Amino acid sequence: MKTLTLLCSAAVLLTGCKKDEAAKQQPTEGAAKPAPTAAPGPVEIAISCGSVGKEFDVCKEGVEAWSKKTGHKATVVTSTTSSTDKLAAAQQLLSAESSDVDVFSVDVVWPGILGKFFIDLKPYTKGVEAEHFPALVANGTLDGKLVAMPWFADAGLLYYRKDIVPQAPATWDEMIADCKSANTSSTITGKTPACYAGQFAKYEGLTVNVAEAINTAGGEIVKSDGKTPAVDTPQATAGLTALVEGFKSGAIPKEAITFQEEQGRQAFEAGKLLFLRNWPYVYNLAKTDASSKVKDTFGIAPLPGNGGGKPGASSLGGHNAAISVYSKHKATAFDFVKFLESEETQKFFVTQGSLAPVVTSLYTDSDLTSKLPYLPVLQKSIANAVPRPVTPFYPAVTKAVQDNAYAALQGQKSVDQALKDMQAAIKSATGG
Repeated sequence: MKTLTLLCSAAVLLTGCKKDEAAKQQPTEGAAKPAPTAAPGPVEIAISCGSVGKEFDVCKEGVEAWSKKTGHKATVVTSTTSSTDKLAAAQQLLSAESSDVDVFSVDVVWPGILGKFFIDLKPYTKGVEAEHFPALVANGTLDGKLVAMPWFADAGLLYYRKDIVPQAPATWDEMIADCKSANTSSTITGKTPACYAGQFAKYEGLTVNVAEAINTAGGEIVKSDGKTPAVDTPQATAGLTALVEGFKSGAIPKEAITFQEEQGRQAFEAGKLLFLRNWPYVYNLAKTDASSKVKDTFGIAPLPGNGGGKPGASSLGGHNAAISVYSKHKATAFDFVKFLESEETQKFFVTQGSLAPVVTSLYTDSDLTSKLPYLPVLQKSIANAVPRPVTPFYPAVTKAVQDNAYAALQGQKSVDQALKDMQAAIKSATGG
Protein backbone atom coordinates (compact mmCIF):
# COMPACT_ATOMS: atom_id res chain seq x y z
CA MET A 1 0.00 0.00 0.00
CA LYS A 2 1.39 3.36 -0.99
CA THR A 3 2.76 5.63 1.69
CA LEU A 4 0.75 8.75 2.27
CA THR A 5 2.44 11.83 3.70
CA LEU A 6 -0.12 14.34 4.84
CA LEU A 7 -0.44 17.50 6.85
CA CYS A 8 -3.27 17.65 9.32
CA SER A 9 -4.92 20.60 11.06
CA ALA A 10 -4.92 18.79 14.38
CA ALA A 11 -6.51 20.17 17.51
CA VAL A 12 -4.24 21.19 20.38
CA LEU A 13 -3.75 18.12 22.57
CA LEU A 14 -5.03 18.47 26.11
CA THR A 15 -5.69 15.99 28.88
CA GLY A 16 -8.88 15.05 30.62
CA CYS A 17 -11.84 12.82 29.81
CA LYS A 18 -14.21 15.76 30.01
CA LYS A 19 -12.52 17.31 27.00
CA ASP A 20 -13.90 14.52 24.83
CA GLU A 21 -17.39 15.59 25.85
CA ALA A 22 -16.85 19.15 24.56
CA ALA A 23 -18.48 18.36 21.26
CA LYS A 24 -21.82 17.87 22.99
CA GLN A 25 -21.90 21.43 24.29
CA GLN A 26 -23.44 24.26 22.34
CA PRO A 27 -21.76 27.66 21.84
CA THR A 28 -22.96 30.94 23.19
CA GLU A 29 -25.27 32.61 20.68
CA GLY A 30 -23.20 34.31 17.99
CA ALA A 31 -19.86 33.08 19.34
CA ALA A 32 -17.48 30.61 17.72
CA LYS A 33 -16.27 27.71 19.85
CA PRO A 34 -12.74 26.35 19.88
CA ALA A 35 -12.41 22.90 18.38
CA PRO A 36 -12.75 20.00 20.80
CA THR A 37 -9.34 18.82 21.90
CA ALA A 38 -8.07 15.26 21.77
CA ALA A 39 -6.55 13.48 24.74
CA PRO A 40 -2.81 12.67 24.54
CA GLY A 41 -1.49 9.18 24.14
CA PRO A 42 -2.89 6.37 22.00
CA VAL A 43 -6.67 6.44 21.67
CA GLU A 44 -8.51 3.90 19.56
CA ILE A 45 -11.52 4.88 17.48
CA ALA A 46 -13.63 2.92 15.01
CA ILE A 47 -14.50 4.14 11.52
CA SER A 48 -17.36 2.70 9.47
CA CYS A 49 -16.81 3.24 5.74
CA GLY A 50 -18.22 0.29 3.83
CA SER A 51 -16.48 -2.91 2.83
CA VAL A 52 -15.40 -2.79 -0.82
CA GLY A 53 -14.73 -0.28 -3.58
CA LYS A 54 -12.80 2.95 -3.88
CA GLU A 55 -14.45 4.55 -0.83
CA PHE A 56 -13.29 1.70 1.40
CA ASP A 57 -9.80 1.57 -0.12
CA VAL A 58 -8.99 5.25 0.36
CA CYS A 59 -10.64 5.25 3.77
CA LYS A 60 -8.38 2.40 4.86
CA GLU A 61 -5.25 4.13 3.57
CA GLY A 62 -6.33 7.42 5.11
CA VAL A 63 -6.87 5.71 8.45
CA GLU A 64 -3.39 4.20 8.32
CA ALA A 65 -1.80 7.56 7.48
CA TRP A 66 -3.68 9.34 10.28
CA SER A 67 -2.69 6.61 12.76
CA LYS A 68 0.95 6.87 11.74
CA LYS A 69 0.96 10.64 12.09
CA THR A 70 -0.90 10.95 15.40
CA GLY A 71 -0.03 7.74 17.23
CA HIS A 72 -3.73 7.02 17.69
CA LYS A 73 -5.32 3.85 16.40
CA ALA A 74 -8.31 3.56 14.13
CA THR A 75 -10.12 0.38 13.24
CA VAL A 76 -12.02 0.25 9.96
CA VAL A 77 -15.34 -1.42 10.60
CA THR A 78 -16.53 -3.33 7.56
CA SER A 79 -20.17 -3.75 6.63
CA THR A 80 -22.34 -5.05 3.85
CA THR A 81 -21.97 -3.66 0.33
CA SER A 82 -25.69 -2.85 0.07
CA SER A 83 -26.45 0.80 0.83
CA THR A 84 -29.87 -0.18 2.21
CA ASP A 85 -28.34 -2.77 4.53
CA LYS A 86 -25.60 -0.35 5.62
CA LEU A 87 -28.24 2.19 6.59
CA ALA A 88 -30.20 -0.43 8.51
CA ALA A 89 -27.06 -1.53 10.35
CA ALA A 90 -26.19 2.05 11.29
CA GLN A 91 -29.74 2.70 12.49
CA GLN A 92 -29.68 -0.42 14.65
CA LEU A 93 -26.30 0.43 16.15
CA LEU A 94 -27.15 4.06 16.89
CA SER A 95 -30.64 3.30 18.19
CA ALA A 96 -29.02 0.96 20.70
CA GLU A 97 -26.83 3.91 21.86
CA SER A 98 -23.74 1.89 21.03
CA SER A 99 -20.30 3.47 21.22
CA ASP A 100 -18.77 0.79 19.00
CA VAL A 101 -18.42 3.16 16.03
CA ASP A 102 -17.09 6.71 16.44
CA VAL A 103 -17.11 8.02 12.85
CA PHE A 104 -19.60 7.05 10.16
CA SER A 105 -19.27 7.48 6.43
CA VAL A 106 -22.72 8.85 5.63
CA ASP A 107 -24.38 8.64 2.24
CA VAL A 108 -25.70 12.01 1.10
CA VAL A 109 -29.30 10.88 1.65
CA TRP A 110 -28.69 9.82 5.26
CA PRO A 111 -28.25 13.10 7.24
CA GLY A 112 -32.00 13.60 7.51
CA ILE A 113 -32.47 10.02 8.66
CA LEU A 114 -29.56 9.67 11.09
CA GLY A 115 -28.79 13.29 11.95
CA LYS A 116 -30.25 13.13 15.46
CA PHE A 117 -27.53 10.59 16.34
CA PHE A 118 -24.61 12.85 15.28
CA ILE A 119 -22.93 15.73 17.06
CA ASP A 120 -23.27 19.26 15.70
CA LEU A 121 -19.95 20.17 14.06
CA LYS A 122 -20.96 23.70 13.11
CA PRO A 123 -19.61 25.39 16.27
CA TYR A 124 -16.12 24.03 15.51
CA THR A 125 -15.91 24.50 11.75
CA LYS A 126 -15.96 28.25 11.26
CA GLY A 127 -15.57 29.13 7.60
CA VAL A 128 -16.56 25.69 6.32
CA GLU A 129 -18.97 27.29 3.85
CA ALA A 130 -16.12 29.22 2.25
CA GLU A 131 -13.99 26.11 1.73
CA HIS A 132 -16.75 23.81 0.50
CA PHE A 133 -19.59 23.93 -2.00
CA PRO A 134 -22.75 25.39 -0.41
CA ALA A 135 -24.78 22.40 -1.65
CA LEU A 136 -22.49 20.00 0.22
CA VAL A 137 -22.75 21.97 3.44
CA ALA A 138 -26.53 22.20 3.04
CA ASN A 139 -26.71 18.46 2.52
CA GLY A 140 -25.09 17.79 5.89
CA THR A 141 -27.18 20.40 7.71
CA LEU A 142 -30.28 19.41 9.66
CA ASP A 143 -32.34 21.92 11.65
CA GLY A 144 -29.46 24.39 11.53
CA LYS A 145 -26.91 21.85 12.78
CA LEU A 146 -23.99 20.58 10.70
CA VAL A 147 -24.41 16.89 11.51
CA ALA A 148 -22.17 15.64 8.70
CA MET A 149 -19.05 17.16 7.15
CA PRO A 150 -18.50 16.76 3.40
CA TRP A 151 -15.96 14.01 2.70
CA PHE A 152 -16.11 13.44 -1.04
CA ALA A 153 -18.56 14.70 -3.63
CA ASP A 154 -20.29 13.54 -6.77
CA ALA A 155 -22.60 15.06 -9.35
CA GLY A 156 -24.06 14.09 -12.68
CA LEU A 157 -22.30 14.82 -15.98
CA LEU A 158 -23.46 14.74 -19.59
CA TYR A 159 -21.30 12.48 -21.77
CA TYR A 160 -21.68 13.14 -25.48
CA ARG A 161 -20.24 12.05 -28.81
CA LYS A 162 -18.20 15.06 -29.85
CA ASP A 163 -17.43 13.46 -33.22
CA ILE A 164 -21.14 13.68 -34.05
CA VAL A 165 -22.24 16.64 -31.90
CA PRO A 166 -19.22 19.00 -31.72
CA GLN A 167 -20.75 21.25 -29.05
CA ALA A 168 -22.60 20.08 -25.95
CA PRO A 169 -26.24 21.21 -25.74
CA ALA A 170 -27.04 23.85 -23.15
CA THR A 171 -30.69 22.81 -22.69
CA TRP A 172 -32.80 19.67 -22.88
CA ASP A 173 -34.60 20.98 -25.98
CA GLU A 174 -31.25 21.64 -27.69
CA MET A 175 -30.18 18.09 -26.92
CA ILE A 176 -33.33 16.60 -28.46
CA ALA A 177 -32.88 18.89 -31.49
CA ASP A 178 -29.26 17.74 -31.83
CA CYS A 179 -30.42 14.14 -31.95
CA LYS A 180 -32.83 14.96 -34.76
CA SER A 181 -30.45 17.03 -36.87
CA ALA A 182 -27.04 15.46 -36.34
CA ASN A 183 -25.48 13.16 -38.88
CA THR A 184 -25.75 10.05 -36.74
CA SER A 185 -24.49 7.48 -39.22
CA SER A 186 -22.06 6.03 -36.73
CA THR A 187 -18.90 4.44 -38.07
CA ILE A 188 -18.55 2.61 -34.77
CA THR A 189 -21.55 0.29 -34.85
CA GLY A 190 -22.88 0.72 -38.37
CA LYS A 191 -26.21 1.71 -36.81
CA THR A 192 -27.71 5.04 -35.82
CA PRO A 193 -27.10 5.51 -32.09
CA ALA A 194 -30.02 6.26 -29.80
CA CYS A 195 -30.36 9.79 -28.45
CA TYR A 196 -30.14 9.79 -24.66
CA ALA A 197 -30.19 7.61 -21.57
CA GLY A 198 -29.87 8.06 -17.85
CA GLN A 199 -30.79 5.74 -14.99
CA PHE A 200 -34.46 4.77 -15.23
CA ALA A 201 -34.77 1.36 -13.55
CA LYS A 202 -36.87 1.45 -10.39
CA TYR A 203 -34.14 2.09 -7.79
CA GLU A 204 -32.40 5.11 -6.26
CA GLY A 205 -30.96 6.11 -9.61
CA LEU A 206 -34.48 6.84 -10.84
CA THR A 207 -35.04 9.21 -7.93
CA VAL A 208 -31.78 10.95 -8.88
CA ASN A 209 -32.82 11.40 -12.51
CA VAL A 210 -36.37 12.49 -11.72
CA ALA A 211 -35.13 14.94 -9.07
CA GLU A 212 -32.72 16.42 -11.63
CA ALA A 213 -35.53 16.90 -14.15
CA ILE A 214 -37.83 18.49 -11.57
CA ASN A 215 -35.15 20.71 -9.99
CA THR A 216 -33.88 21.85 -13.39
CA ALA A 217 -37.42 22.93 -14.24
CA GLY A 218 -37.52 25.02 -11.06
CA GLY A 219 -39.47 22.56 -8.91
CA GLU A 220 -38.72 20.56 -5.79
CA ILE A 221 -39.82 17.29 -4.25
CA VAL A 222 -40.05 18.18 -0.55
CA LYS A 223 -39.86 21.63 0.96
CA SER A 224 -37.02 22.67 3.25
CA ASP A 225 -38.94 21.55 6.36
CA GLY A 226 -38.25 17.96 5.28
CA LYS A 227 -41.88 16.89 5.34
CA THR A 228 -44.09 19.03 3.11
CA PRO A 229 -44.49 17.51 -0.38
CA ALA A 230 -44.11 19.90 -3.32
CA VAL A 231 -44.44 17.81 -6.49
CA ASP A 232 -48.00 18.70 -7.51
CA THR A 233 -46.79 21.86 -9.28
CA PRO A 234 -46.35 23.14 -12.85
CA GLN A 235 -42.56 22.98 -12.47
CA ALA A 236 -42.56 19.34 -11.37
CA THR A 237 -45.00 18.59 -14.19
CA ALA A 238 -42.65 20.14 -16.74
CA GLY A 239 -39.69 18.17 -15.42
CA LEU A 240 -41.34 14.75 -15.39
CA THR A 241 -43.06 15.45 -18.72
CA ALA A 242 -39.67 15.90 -20.41
CA LEU A 243 -38.67 12.38 -19.40
CA VAL A 244 -42.03 10.85 -20.27
CA GLU A 245 -42.05 12.51 -23.70
CA GLY A 246 -38.49 11.28 -24.21
CA PHE A 247 -39.68 7.69 -23.89
CA LYS A 248 -42.79 8.31 -25.98
CA SER A 249 -40.85 9.89 -28.85
CA GLY A 250 -38.06 7.33 -28.79
CA ALA A 251 -35.42 9.92 -27.87
CA ILE A 252 -34.88 7.73 -24.82
CA PRO A 253 -34.71 4.10 -26.03
CA LYS A 254 -37.20 1.64 -24.54
CA GLU A 255 -34.46 -0.52 -23.04
CA ALA A 256 -33.32 2.44 -20.91
CA ILE A 257 -36.24 1.69 -18.57
CA THR A 258 -33.96 -1.09 -17.23
CA PHE A 259 -30.77 1.00 -17.08
CA GLN A 260 -28.79 1.51 -13.93
CA GLU A 261 -25.37 3.20 -14.09
CA GLU A 262 -23.47 0.31 -15.61
CA GLN A 263 -25.96 -0.52 -18.37
CA GLY A 264 -25.88 3.09 -19.54
CA ARG A 265 -22.08 3.23 -19.38
CA GLN A 266 -21.73 0.05 -21.40
CA ALA A 267 -24.19 1.27 -24.05
CA PHE A 268 -22.33 4.57 -24.39
CA GLU A 269 -18.92 2.91 -24.59
CA ALA A 270 -20.29 0.60 -27.28
CA GLY A 271 -21.29 3.61 -29.39
CA LYS A 272 -25.02 3.03 -28.96
CA LEU A 273 -25.85 6.45 -27.45
CA LEU A 274 -25.24 10.05 -28.43
CA PHE A 275 -25.79 11.37 -24.90
CA LEU A 276 -25.55 9.79 -21.46
CA ARG A 277 -26.22 11.12 -17.99
CA ASN A 278 -23.90 9.42 -15.50
CA TRP A 279 -21.41 10.02 -12.70
CA PRO A 280 -17.73 11.05 -13.11
CA TYR A 281 -16.45 7.50 -12.61
CA VAL A 282 -17.46 6.75 -16.21
CA TYR A 283 -14.80 9.11 -17.60
CA ASN A 284 -11.74 7.00 -16.77
CA LEU A 285 -13.45 3.76 -17.75
CA ALA A 286 -14.59 5.12 -21.12
CA LYS A 287 -11.01 6.25 -21.75
CA THR A 288 -9.29 3.03 -20.69
CA ASP A 289 -11.66 0.07 -21.07
CA ALA A 290 -10.40 -2.29 -23.75
CA SER A 291 -14.00 -2.67 -24.95
CA SER A 292 -14.67 1.09 -25.16
CA LYS A 293 -15.22 2.24 -28.73
CA VAL A 294 -15.46 5.93 -27.84
CA LYS A 295 -12.06 6.49 -26.17
CA ASP A 296 -11.22 9.49 -28.34
CA THR A 297 -14.67 10.55 -29.47
CA PHE A 298 -16.53 11.66 -26.35
CA GLY A 299 -16.76 14.90 -24.44
CA ILE A 300 -18.21 15.93 -21.08
CA ALA A 301 -20.44 18.81 -20.04
CA PRO A 302 -22.78 19.82 -17.22
CA LEU A 303 -26.31 18.46 -17.48
CA PRO A 304 -28.59 20.40 -19.87
CA GLY A 305 -30.36 23.33 -18.27
CA ASN A 306 -33.73 24.95 -18.70
CA GLY A 307 -32.58 28.10 -20.49
CA GLY A 308 -31.07 31.31 -19.19
CA GLY A 309 -27.51 30.05 -19.44
CA LYS A 310 -27.62 28.04 -16.22
CA PRO A 311 -26.64 24.34 -16.26
CA GLY A 312 -29.06 21.66 -15.19
CA ALA A 313 -29.49 20.97 -11.50
CA SER A 314 -27.66 17.71 -10.83
CA SER A 315 -28.63 15.62 -7.84
CA LEU A 316 -25.84 15.64 -5.31
CA GLY A 317 -23.86 12.46 -4.75
CA GLY A 318 -21.00 11.48 -2.49
CA HIS A 319 -20.46 10.82 1.21
CA ASN A 320 -20.11 12.80 4.42
CA ALA A 321 -18.33 12.05 7.70
CA ALA A 322 -20.30 12.20 10.95
CA ILE A 323 -19.44 11.62 14.61
CA SER A 324 -21.74 9.58 16.83
CA VAL A 325 -23.15 11.28 19.93
CA TYR A 326 -22.37 8.01 21.71
CA SER A 327 -18.67 8.08 20.86
CA LYS A 328 -16.43 7.99 23.93
CA HIS A 329 -13.66 9.77 22.01
CA LYS A 330 -15.38 12.64 20.23
CA ALA A 331 -12.35 14.92 20.18
CA THR A 332 -10.11 12.26 18.66
CA ALA A 333 -12.86 11.47 16.18
CA PHE A 334 -13.07 15.17 15.30
CA ASP A 335 -9.31 15.22 14.75
CA PHE A 336 -9.73 12.37 12.25
CA VAL A 337 -12.59 14.16 10.45
CA LYS A 338 -10.46 17.31 10.13
CA PHE A 339 -7.72 15.10 8.70
CA LEU A 340 -10.16 13.93 6.02
CA GLU A 341 -10.94 17.55 5.22
CA SER A 342 -7.36 18.76 4.72
CA GLU A 343 -6.29 19.66 1.18
CA GLU A 344 -3.51 17.09 1.14
CA THR A 345 -5.82 14.28 2.22
CA GLN A 346 -8.43 15.35 -0.28
CA LYS A 347 -5.82 15.41 -3.02
CA PHE A 348 -4.86 11.86 -2.12
CA PHE A 349 -8.48 10.72 -2.37
CA VAL A 350 -8.72 12.22 -5.84
CA THR A 351 -5.50 10.79 -7.23
CA GLN A 352 -5.79 7.34 -5.65
CA GLY A 353 -9.53 6.76 -5.77
CA SER A 354 -10.80 9.17 -8.44
CA LEU A 355 -13.08 10.63 -5.77
CA ALA A 356 -14.27 14.20 -6.27
CA PRO A 357 -12.84 16.56 -3.63
CA VAL A 358 -15.01 18.72 -1.41
CA VAL A 359 -12.41 21.50 -1.07
CA THR A 360 -13.20 23.92 -3.91
CA SER A 361 -9.61 25.11 -4.43
CA LEU A 362 -8.58 21.66 -5.67
CA TYR A 363 -10.73 21.96 -8.77
CA THR A 364 -8.18 24.37 -10.24
CA ASP A 365 -5.12 22.44 -9.07
CA SER A 366 -3.01 21.89 -12.19
CA ASP A 367 -1.68 18.52 -11.01
CA LEU A 368 -5.20 17.20 -10.57
CA THR A 369 -6.77 18.68 -13.68
CA SER A 370 -4.00 17.25 -15.86
CA LYS A 371 -4.81 13.77 -14.57
CA LEU A 372 -8.57 14.23 -14.32
CA PRO A 373 -9.69 16.70 -17.04
CA TYR A 374 -13.34 16.40 -16.01
CA LEU A 375 -12.77 18.27 -12.72
CA PRO A 376 -13.53 21.82 -14.03
CA VAL A 377 -16.78 20.54 -15.57
CA LEU A 378 -17.64 18.65 -12.41
CA GLN A 379 -17.05 21.82 -10.41
CA LYS A 380 -19.83 23.53 -12.38
CA SER A 381 -22.11 20.55 -11.84
CA ILE A 382 -21.53 20.47 -8.08
CA ALA A 383 -21.90 24.25 -7.82
CA ASN A 384 -25.37 23.94 -9.37
CA ALA A 385 -26.29 20.67 -7.66
CA VAL A 386 -29.34 20.27 -5.46
CA PRO A 387 -29.36 17.78 -2.57
CA ARG A 388 -32.06 15.17 -2.59
CA PRO A 389 -34.62 15.84 0.17
CA VAL A 390 -32.96 16.09 3.58
CA THR A 391 -35.72 14.38 5.54
CA PRO A 392 -36.06 11.75 8.29
CA PHE A 393 -38.58 10.08 5.98
CA TYR A 394 -36.26 9.66 3.01
CA PRO A 395 -36.85 5.92 2.38
CA ALA A 396 -40.59 6.54 2.03
CA VAL A 397 -40.04 9.69 -0.05
CA THR A 398 -37.75 8.00 -2.55
CA LYS A 399 -40.16 5.05 -2.81
CA ALA A 400 -43.00 7.44 -3.63
CA VAL A 401 -40.87 9.06 -6.35
CA GLN A 402 -39.76 5.75 -7.84
CA ASP A 403 -43.16 4.04 -7.82
CA ASN A 404 -45.01 6.89 -9.47
CA ALA A 405 -42.34 8.18 -11.84
CA TYR A 406 -41.69 4.64 -13.08
CA ALA A 407 -45.39 4.17 -13.78
CA ALA A 408 -45.44 7.43 -15.75
CA LEU A 409 -42.37 6.48 -17.79
CA GLN A 410 -44.01 3.18 -18.69
CA GLY A 411 -47.23 4.89 -19.70
CA GLN A 412 -49.23 3.31 -16.87
CA LYS A 413 -50.11 6.71 -15.40
CA SER A 414 -50.39 10.20 -16.82
CA VAL A 415 -47.86 12.73 -15.57
CA ASP A 416 -50.59 14.59 -13.67
CA GLN A 417 -51.83 11.43 -11.97
CA ALA A 418 -48.34 10.25 -11.15
CA LEU A 419 -47.49 13.54 -9.45
CA LYS A 420 -50.78 13.68 -7.55
CA ASP A 421 -50.19 10.13 -6.30
CA MET A 422 -46.58 11.00 -5.49
CA GLN A 423 -47.73 14.05 -3.52
CA ALA A 424 -50.25 11.98 -1.56
CA ALA A 425 -47.75 9.23 -0.81
CA ILE A 426 -45.13 11.68 0.46
CA LYS A 427 -47.73 13.49 2.56
CA SER A 428 -48.86 10.21 4.08
CA ALA A 429 -45.30 9.13 4.83
CA THR A 430 -44.14 12.41 6.36
CA GLY A 431 -47.31 13.59 8.02
CA GLY A 432 -46.88 16.76 6.00
